Amino acid sequence: MENTQVAENIASHLLKIKAVKLSPKEPFTWISGIKSPIYTDNRMTIAYPDFRQQIATDLADLIKENYPEANVISGVATAGIPHAAGVANILNLPMNYVRSKPKGHGTKRQIEGRLQPGDKVVVIDDLISTGGSVLEAVDVVRKADAEVVGTAAIFTYNLPEADENVAKHQTTLKTLTNYPVMIEQAQKLGYVEAEDMELLHQWYKDPESWCK
Repeated sequence: MENTQVAENIASHLLKIKAVKLSPKEPFTWISGIKSPIYTDNRMTIAYPDFRQQIATDLADLIKENYPEANVISGVATAGIPHAAGVANILNLPMNYVRSKPKGHGTKRQIEGRLQPGDKVVVIDDLISTGGSVLEAVDVVRKADAEVVGTAAIFTYNLPEADENVAKHQTTLKTLTNYPVMIEQAQKLGYVEAEDMELLHQWYKDPESWCK
C-alpha cells in the first residue's frame, strides 16, 4: 500500500511537469492498441533536479521499508536507470542495469554493472502497465543466480494484468503512486473536469473494451 502523502505528492508533480497527460475525450492509443485516457512519460522527470531527487528519496525509503535485505539495485533500461542510480547513491549500494536484450558485440552482456550470485536485488522501473519490462528484467537477474527480493516503480496503472503477471513471477511490486490517486489529484488540481471523471473511472474498470 502506497504512503498516501507520498502518492499524492508524486502524482501532483507528474501532472505539473506533464509527464502524465489525461485526455478522456480524445484518448491516446498505446502500442498494444488499447485506447486510453492517460499517457505517461516518466522520462520527463530527469529534467527536474529537485523532483528527480524527491523520487529517488521516496523510492529509497520505500525500499528500506519493504526490502531491507536488498544489497544491490537494478534499473530496467532505459527509463529505470536514472532512478536506480539515484536510489543506489542514497542507499550506498552497488547498482547495475538490465538491457532488454544482450549487447550485440564485445562481452554481449545483458546486465551492465555489478551482479554476483546470491545478491539480493530490487529491480526498479519508471512505469508499470502490464509489468512486462520489469518482469523480463527479473528473469534476467534470476538467471544470473541472484535473488530478486522485489520490484519498485514510480507509477502503476494498477491493471489486473500487471498484478497477475507479478504473482506469476513470484515477486512483489511496490510503487510511489497509482492511477486512482492520479485521477483524484488531477480533479483536485483542475487538470480534468468533474464530468471527465466518469470516463476515467470507466477506463480503469475495463481498459480493453473502453472506447470501443
